[in-house]
Amino acid sequence: MAALVAAGALATGCGQRANEDTGTDRHDAEMYESVEQITESIAPDGTTIRVGSTRAEITVHLYEDMRCPVCGEFETEGGADALREMVLSGDVRTEYTLASFLDDRLTGHGSRKAANALRAALEEGKFVEYHDVLFAHQPEELVDGYTDEFLLEMAAKVRGLRGPEFDAAVKGMKYRDFVTASQQAYDDSQADGTPAMEVNGTLVSEEYFGGIFDRDTLPLVIAFTGAHT
Repeated sequence: MAALVAAGALATGCGQRANEDTGTDRHDAEMYESVEQITESIAPDGTTIRVGSTRAEITVHLYEDMRCPVCGEFETEGGADALREMVLSGDVRTEYTLASFLDDRLTGHGSRKAANALRAALEEGKFVEYHDVLFAHQPEELVDGYTDEFLLEMAAKVRGLRGPEFDAAVKGMKYRDFVTASQQAYDDSQADGTPAMEVNGTLVSEEYFGGIFDRDTLPLVIAFTGAHT
């Protein structure tokens, strides 16, 4: 981790010196004042959900299964807050691939239903907020608690999300093809479990993976991995 800290400090120092020497901005990426303002879109591949500025120099790609308790740990107790701050500042764009393999391993439909509901939330421009709410109230892994009723109850906590189209999409699994394709994208990726993180296409190594669960070390992990792309 010492090498990681040194790499992170060096990356920060270089950025600061360049800014002081030129008197120009670090980048021209879009910055956001609140979570509600963050740009959300679906990538041309039809499975990758993009969150943040398209002009960000760093892309952090997360692979998550909504039933995965370790994903929940990352999102609620780990480095997710620090990552969100980097998105708000315009330094990073976060991308998500939603896996659903836990449904087959544990039986049930919760991962698929949650992924479908999140895709429906994206249509309403509410993916980020709904994603946060679902992880904040994540059911126990073995319970298979992402039922239609639960997903709609949680959606009511996001202002402006509930409505006839969203509710119908949740109940009718409108985005089932997206869910299937997203699992295939996970299968075809470098990830061998969830959560997994890539920085500009490079998978965070097992050696530094633990650093993503701390808000202070996550930016260093991103800087170190990004420097080795």
